[in-house]
Amino acid sequence: MNHLLIISVIFFVLNANSNIDSKIKKTSSKLNTYSKNYKNINQKMAQNAKEILEQKLEISMQEKHLKNLKNELSQKEISYKVNTTELTNLKKSENSLKEDSEKLEQELVFTIAQSVSLSVILEEEYTTSEESLIEFEVLRAMLKNAKMKITELNDKFYINSKNIEDVNAQVSTLEVEIAIIDGKRKEMLNIQEKNKKDLKNLKVAKSSYKKELQKVLKKQDSLKTTLARLNIIKIDEIKKAKQEAERARAFNSNNIILDKNLPKVKKHGSSYQAIKTKKYRGLKTISPFSPYEITKKYGTYTDPIYGIKVFNESISLKPNKKNTKVKTVFNGKIIYADKTAVLDNIVIVEHKYGLHTIYANLSQISPNIKKGKKIKKGYTIGRVSDELIFEVTQKSFHINPVKLFQ
Repeated sequence: MNHLLIISVIFFVLNANSNIDSKIKKTSSKLNTYSKNYKNINQKMAQNAKEILEQKLEISMQEKHLKNLKNELSQKEISYKVNTTELTNLKKSENSLKEDSEKLEQELVFTIAQSVSLSVILEEEYTTSEESLIEFEVLRAMLKNAKMKITELNDKFYINSKNIEDVNAQVSTLEVEIAIIDGKRKEMLNIQEKNKKDLKNLKVAKSSYKKELQKVLKKQDSLKTTLARLNIIKIDEIKKAKQEAERARAFNSNNIILDKNLPKVKKHGSSYQAIKTKKYRGLKTISPFSPYEITKKYGTYTDPIYGIKVFNESISLKPNKKNTKVKTVFNGKIIYADKTAVLDNIVIVEHKYGLHTIYANLSQISPNIKKGKKIKKGYTIGRVSDELIFEVTQKSFHINPVKLFQ
């Protein structure tokens, strides 16, 4: 029965280790893939996501090590108890042997001294009287017995010393084995404590990341609503409702944090707008400002933490200094210029052939920029301190903004 139980435990642990190995491999693969492509979204968020994935990977490896330690300790638990009991008995035996050794040593010293004394006496000259001859024989017999006792005591002392050495060796072996198991128990407790702290840190990191992602999505939704209100794009309300429900499920899911295992990333719905990308075929123009760094690219990506599929209709351009002037990239007419709660200041310019350029997240709008005003290419429409959200549409189609000037 005990053998069946041990086999069942081993099978369970091996199966659990296999599952953890699979999750570690999956997350490693996902992390490697994501590391190559994370610049497709906001760089700060991307770095946070990368750190979260690395934290999950570390936690999974910790859990694998914990499984192995628990298995090893469970297998050695019986031997640990036996060894501890045996060690106690051996130490008692060792003390008893040491006491015997001290007694044998004292008796041996006394007998040797007696033998020496008898030898000295027998070397003296005796008269040939009958009494002296009897005394001589008695002393000689005593000396013979003393020598025999010395040999016997010496043998016992040697055997006792050998037994002490053997017991010492066994004690040392047991102490090492017990110390190894105690060390592994301490290691297991340390890893469990670290695991608890790492999970807490992961929960905090994921909560912060969630807020950032929701902020990005809120900005995106706000811009879509503004463009739809101006009849620049169309929104499919059914798809919008479906996506909002899918996002709510993803954000309310606790699997990533509380399960202590790696998340099963689900493919959630794409952006609620029926995204249609059109290739830009016009002449190259200027960028809204220069120099710039593209911190968010155009296109689809799946968020690595929540698995939400997002389409970036815009790009984000970061200036190298605050209050950088933002210029319109074509001749056109201002159809919208206002401050919003989510996207700060927005300017939308209408151009020929149904083309619109959208400049959002402006720190300020130029004082002379008003709705209905016609402006020339290169005209300053405002300033940006953080990142400019730049979007281009043409008759409900989206155009990759970088194609206009790169």
